[in-house]
Amino acid sequence: MLSFSINQGSLVAEKIYTVLILCTGNSCRSQMAEVLLNHDLAGQVRALSAGTRPQPKVADGAIAALQEAGLNTDGLYPKDIDAVLNEPIDLVVTVCDNAKETCPIFPRPIPAIHLPFHDPHGEPLESFLAVRDDIRARLVATVRETFGLQVAVA
Repeated sequence: MLSFSINQGSLVAEKIYTVLILCTGNSCRSQMAEVLLNHDLAGQVRALSAGTRPQPKVADGAIAALQEAGLNTDGLYPKDIDAVLNEPIDLVVTVCDNAKETCPIFPRPIPAIHLPFHDPHGEPLESFLAVRDDIRARLVATVRETFGLQVAVA
């Protein structure tokens, strides 16, 4: 995917990288990762998330943790990996060990990294907040480094 910007009077095409965050249930960690990447690396990365065995809904704690940080949670829902297999994915990130083991074979070779995060299901909101902050600290930095992206200037 390309975006365009004007640099010293010239129109410049810039690649927007597509990152798939893969987890088992696509109800917590991968959903938070999708929202955080799309927010923190807006205009540079398009994040998608999916699960190998999606749950019926996104975890309430994940929604609350994202909203507590002022992030938009509208439209979040668990998706099966089949829903994104034909997307132009540049990087797959597995965020749980089960997803790493059951990661599907894509129609073309795609680089993949495994970056596990604690599963806060059934724990208090504080656990979801800690996982959200861990994802923001480690995953956003890893994706930025992988693609050589610049830190956005606010």
